[in-house]
Amino acid sequence: MIAKKNITGIILSGGKSSRMGTDKGLLLYNEKPFTQYSIDALAPFTSEIIIVSNYKNYDVFGLKRVNDLFEEAGPLAGIYSGLKHSKTDYNLVLSCDIPLITSGIINQIIDHFDSNFDVIQVETNHKTMPLIALYKTSCKELFFNLLKQGERRLQYAVNQCKVKTITLDTENEKCTLNVNTPETLKTLTNKPFRENI
Repeated sequence: MIAKKNITGIILSGGKSSRMGTDKGLLLYNEKPFTQYSIDALAPFTSEIIIVSNYKNYDVFGLKRVNDLFEEAGPLAGIYSGLKHSKTDYNLVLSCDIPLITSGIINQIIDHFDSNFDVIQVETNHKTMPLIALYKTSCKELFFNLLKQGERRLQYAVNQCKVKTITLDTENEKCTLNVNTPETLKTLTNKPFRENI
């Protein structure tokens, strides 16, 4: 078990949201921004939450916001930027486009904590999810070197680490749904999406 004081939450909100056509993290689901769901899931387990985004709109959440240190380099750069600013040894990383995420999922990651691993990630439908995961801050050196070499693939970077994967049961699969197209959001809400807060 890791103490709350030794865990930072990192929310990645730096993507272009090109498939959605608008900023995903500020979309509303049940009148609440997507990003707020990630904040609420992380809050019980973290001493601080950092939002990685170059967009000042995210200052509305009243949390520390940091810019991507490598621009246009995807989630690998986002995680690196969060780890670089983290003051703790461990970090819970979430993307901003999973509005069904719950603290229960985060609790499962914490319950499976093992200090021998660099990354503890979840898996559903035989798909690993490195954007719902716990990272050691020490991963930042590896990620920095890969980014400097031009590497942008998060899965490739994670595969260079010692990884533990937790398979979620069927009833929790929906909690990890990535909502990154208008069609997915419409399926989720049975109505057209509302744009930014």
